[in-house]
Amino acid sequence: MINSSVTDIPRAFTWKGDHLLLLDQTRLPLHQEWLRLENLEEVCEAIKMLRVRGAPAIGVAAAYGAALEIRRIYGAEPANAALNADRWLHRFRQITATLRSTRPTAVNLFHCMDRMDRIAGEIALDWKDQFEPIRAAERMEEEAIAIHSEDENLCSAIGGFGSTLIPDGASVLTHCNTGSLATGGIGTALGAIYTAHLQGKRLSVFADETRPLLQGGRITAWELFEAGIPVRLITDSMAASVMARGEVDLILVGADRIASNGDTANKIGTMPLAVLARHFGVPFYVVAPTTTLDPSMDSGATIEIEERDPDEVRKFQGNFSAPPEVEVFNPAFDVTPGDLISGIVTEKGIHRPPYDFRALMAQGQPK
Repeated sequence: MINSSVTDIPRAFTWKGDHLLLLDQTRLPLHQEWLRLENLEEVCEAIKMLRVRGAPAIGVAAAYGAALEIRRIYGAEPANAALNADRWLHRFRQITATLRSTRPTAVNLFHCMDRMDRIAGEIALDWKDQFEPIRAAERMEEEAIAIHSEDENLCSAIGGFGSTLIPDGASVLTHCNTGSLATGGIGTALGAIYTAHLQGKRLSVFADETRPLLQGGRITAWELFEAGIPVRLITDSMAASVMARGEVDLILVGADRIASNGDTANKIGTMPLAVLARHFGVPFYVVAPTTTLDPSMDSGATIEIEERDPDEVRKFQGNFSAPPEVEVFNPAFDVTPGDLISGIVTEKGIHRPPYDFRALMAQGQPK
């Protein structure tokens, strides 16, 4: 059955005021288990262990985590009514520092924590003489909700621009997961696919399995199947074959950090797709919100790449599939050079090379 509305697609989390209800993505697709997160430690664990993943979703979840923890500590205790604003601000920034440390590559996390820190600083300064911890906690909750709402709107705008790249009858290849479970809205690259589908375009998708954690197989294939969009799952090593057969019209991927020159960090395995796309003449697009841009970086050479547990490669479904003692290199991301990218789609439009995102962001830095 084809869904008639993007409201039917699964969501990564729901804010409940005193807790964050989060879909554990490590259990998909066979189990849909919702976790009740009530404190900073639980939110950090969920981010580190990829129970929530995707650059925009990590940022939104962290914003809720900061609001949740400051409320838990100070938000409901009358004894804290006379709490000093400076002490409150110092504690809040300790909370955001802890959240920043969970994953190093996705810049959305840092943008969101910068924004929460800025609002907390304004509160501490403006309300210094009449500081109310309960009111301050409520204000931080409002900001987290605003971040979530804005990401939802960004996804809708991105979907609109991205869908114009998808002709009727197109076959799209995508990598990892960039849908509603990776964002606060309908998604980025998958958001463009959802939007084209809802516009009535006939399309089909090749979903890369995305080793070693299979986000493409476990999550993207599941999302698309649930939405009624034709999808075929392939292993990462099959992408060249389907391109060589002429079965791919374009490639859409997401991003975790984009340097000012367009160099893009995304899930490991993305760069080989760009190289193959250039060889076979297949358009290769990155789809991401401007919150994923990092104009402070001249190129991708300085992007910190997270390295994860070797057992993610040595094991499959909890069992060793390689010698337990073998050394492993397990970077979570690679960096695709900007000159291999046909275009980068944001909520501001479709940007073509040569890229200069420092100039673009100077026109309007995200809040």
